[in-house]
Amino acid sequence: MDKHFVGDTAVLLGRSLRHIARSPDTIITTAIMPIAFMLLFVYVFGGAIETGTDSYVNYLLPGILIITIASGISYTAFRLFLDMKGGIFERFQSMPIARSSVLWAHVLTSLVANLISLVVVIGVALIMGFRTGADVWGWLAVVGILVLFTLALTWIAVIPGLSAKTLDGASAFSYPLIFLPFVSSAFVPTESMPGPVRAFAEHQPVTSIVNAIRDLFTQQPIGIDIWIALAWCVGILVLAYLIANLTYRRKIS
Repeated sequence: MDKHFVGDTAVLLGRSLRHIARSPDTIITTAIMPIAFMLLFVYVFGGAIETGTDSYVNYLLPGILIITIASGISYTAFRLFLDMKGGIFERFQSMPIARSSVLWAHVLTSLVANLISLVVVIGVALIMGFRTGADVWGWLAVVGILVLFTLALTWIAVIPGLSAKTLDGASAFSYPLIFLPFVSSAFVPTESMPGPVRAFAEHQPVTSIVNAIRDLFTQQPIGIDIWIALAWCVGILVLAYLIANLTYRRKIS
């Protein structure tokens, strides 16, 4: 690793965060859609959905947090695309900075922005009646899973951000990720789904991640879901990281 990597990444991270500070609407926009879904499902559909729990907002929140992250990472691809087309990357290459620091600055910016959005969504959920008995360790485990998931999806976002031909193409990849929680245990138990849909829902990553977070919030014994969730997050993260860096090297070569 380049000896200047940490310092260069910190400088470029500061640059990206200043852009977000000047345009806080990106974080607000990221949080609006998940909050709208939460309001809709709790106050319109919640009474008709049987989940076996006393509070539907408690059941729903883990899935809403996943949607928040999926919504937020589209801005990573958006910012990368603009930097690529604006010639910023070529300018950075002419400077004595670590090449990988350019990508990591965007990734860490995404992590910071998404964590802020998650805090906003959790705050609204508390107003709506969300309650948890999770202790400090439970909350740290939830944060850890969300951070891993954010990093995994962010590295996925880097790929279209570097390779897309149009701005719409750079952001469009996030739409399937946003709607993936709808075919999972995020909104209803998978037992209520028809056979093929249930099979898909039970074997896709969102279900195990949502179930793990839900168990941590309700202080349930840690089952296999948390290990499956971690395996999905780490596996996606490693694969996306490798492909993103390969794409980056091809772009700057």
